[in-house]
Amino acid sequence: MSKYTEITPELMELAELCKKNNRIDPELYAKYDVKRGLRDISGKGVLTGLTEISEILSYTLVDNDYVPCEGKLYYRGVDVEEIIDGFINDDRFGFEEITYLLIFGTLPTKEQLDRFIAMLEKYRELPTSFVRDVIMKAPSKDMMNTLARSVLTLYSYDDRADDISLENVLRQCIQLISRFSLLSVYGYQAYRHYYAGKSLVIHPPKSGLSTAENILYMLRPNKKFSKLEAKILDIALVLHAEHGGGNNSTFTTHVVTSSGTDTYSTVAASLGSLKGPRHGGANIKVVKMFEDMKENIKDWEDEDEISTYISNLLNKKAFDRSGLVYGMGHAVYSISDPRANVLKKFVKSLSEEKGMNKEFALYERVERLAPQIIAKERKIYKGVSANIDFYSGFVYHMLNLPIELYTPIFAIARISGWSAHRLEEINNAGKIIRPAYKNVAKHRPYVKLEDR
Repeated sequence: MSKYTEITPELMELAELCKKNNRIDPELYAKYDVKRGLRDISGKGVLTGLTEISEILSYTLVDNDYVPCEGKLYYRGVDVEEIIDGFINDDRFGFEEITYLLIFGTLPTKEQLDRFIAMLEKYRELPTSFVRDVIMKAPSKDMMNTLARSVLTLYSYDDRADDISLENVLRQCIQLISRFSLLSVYGYQAYRHYYAGKSLVIHPPKSGLSTAENILYMLRPNKKFSKLEAKILDIALVLHAEHGGGNNSTFTTHVVTSSGTDTYSTVAASLGSLKGPRHGGANIKVVKMFEDMKENIKDWEDEDEISTYISNLLNKKAFDRSGLVYGMGHAVYSISDPRANVLKKFVKSLSEEKGMNKEFALYERVERLAPQIIAKERKIYKGVSANIDFYSGFVYHMLNLPIELYTPIFAIARISGWSAHRLEEINNAGKIIRPAYKNVAKHRPYVKLEDR
């Protein structure tokens, strides 16, 4: 261990002092009616802004009472499930289409979509020697940090980096949307080579392929993938592209944009938010939880054994002992997460192609049993259902994607939503976002050094 990363006894002592003097009495949050996490006790978010980009519905208003309903997600007023049905029925890929919809506010005509895809292809390249000079130098074992570093470094290659006119920010956003798949896959290949001693494989993207196809094409040494694999990855990108202005990383986009800073700094901040296991990193936890489950449950069809394991999770006796059943529950949805419902329809087909029917059946059983057990053992204020992370990690596992790329793939999708929200924030020229924090420390006099 490096001397610079060692936790010394002196640091431990200072950490204890830090803990002691940074603890706020939990009762004070109730006393001052603080909405921790900017949500009330039922999970309803505090209204901090307006948007036309997407809408999340989780309840209906009946006689002035909020009644939970099946979750719905709309992109620019259009039901996401209808969008997906549309491009699936046409046998097309959808990510590029919904990116256009999110940014420009309207569904494109065929001509508009073709021109936009051509623009994305034109920008789908990195500056000369960027891979060698940036991505290959000091590769990180964490792909989100690698991605953020690459984004910040692109600032140096942009001679209009600080221009925040809408036209220039639009250009920067489209370029980042195009480049995110390259930055993510190449960052992983560098990590795989330098940390695991594997062959270094750098495939340039192929013209004519969708974003989903190119991810698989660049990632796999043989460049091969099935149509079903690419279609399901495309659907995952569509479902992850946007989720309202209040999710942690998108709110970060609004907050940082409101300060007037550049696009690269804004996106790097949003990446830092998405990295967290409570946000974009959650599907990794789901996959690892199921790996532990499969090791510790002898009969995957025995619902009593599965229920015992879930109960042990809740009581901090299994997996990481956090007390959480990863992939279950959401800050907004209660009865159902529409993204999970949509993804699940295609997961079964992929599990059949991959010969993983037993694993899929186990996921279904946990999805059905967990809400019942959580409701029995926990005091909850709204329903609990599977969220998109519950199945997305399983999808990536079946696609044989490295776990290090799970969250970057989320970012490859969500950069479309972040871009739409950054442009919306700039176009509406709002105030710098500055919520209030109440100080609860008592005033005290200064004491001279010799008297302390």
